[in-house]
Amino acid sequence: MNLTPSEKGKRDAGFHAADCVEDGMVLGLGTGSTAYHAMVRLSERRNEEHLSISGVPTSLQTAIRARELGIPLTTLDDHPCIDMAIDGADQVDPSLRLIKGRGAALTREKVVAEAARRLVIVADAGKLVSQLSGLVPVEVIPFAITPVMNAIRVLGADPLIREGKAKDGPVITDNGNYILDCRFDGISNPGDLEEMLTTIPGIVECGLFCRYAKKTTVIIGEEGGFRVLKV
Repeated sequence: MNLTPSEKGKRDAGFHAADCVEDGMVLGLGTGSTAYHAMVRLSERRNEEHLSISGVPTSLQTAIRARELGIPLTTLDDHPCIDMAIDGADQVDPSLRLIKGRGAALTREKVVAEAARRLVIVADAGKLVSQLSGLVPVEVIPFAITPVMNAIRVLGADPLIREGKAKDGPVITDNGNYILDCRFDGISNPGDLEEMLTTIPGIVECGLFCRYAKKTTVIIGEEGGFRVLKV
């Protein structure tokens, strides 16, 4: 298979994350193409090394992929504290604060990140930024969509309801909610913005992940291999 440099970087980062997993671990399994590479490698290790693991999927898509790869699944009801979560990110700043959720799984990803002792983020070099900016996904209950959009405009963004592809109407999350894509030109204090967004009634979660830097390891795949970032 001929991979683009970006895809090769994602694969290398995902494989290294999977190689950090130890026997007996309970893992959070992220959503998206980069996390999928880690799952492929975990499946290989299960077959080659008889690695014993179980995973908490962050989306229906991830659960389907895990079953196809033979990775046993569990829940946070059975394991409210998990060893490690492996996930991707849309942006990573120098303090290892993240924007996530452009795959619409941000709420479950944040719940799993909170439950994990370690958060391992796998990404290609294009995800590194000097300052978080651009689209911040926000999950909103349908009942509150109009007042939430008005409140977000006060914060300086122009929120748009995310539309589905190959279907008419909005994207519906695995939790039955809408996604607002909220464009911020520059986010000078991501932690404050995260708090302001998540205190608006009707917002379930936002795609800013600022609370987990101390337990976060970022693996960046790049030409010739990968590098590991910590704070």
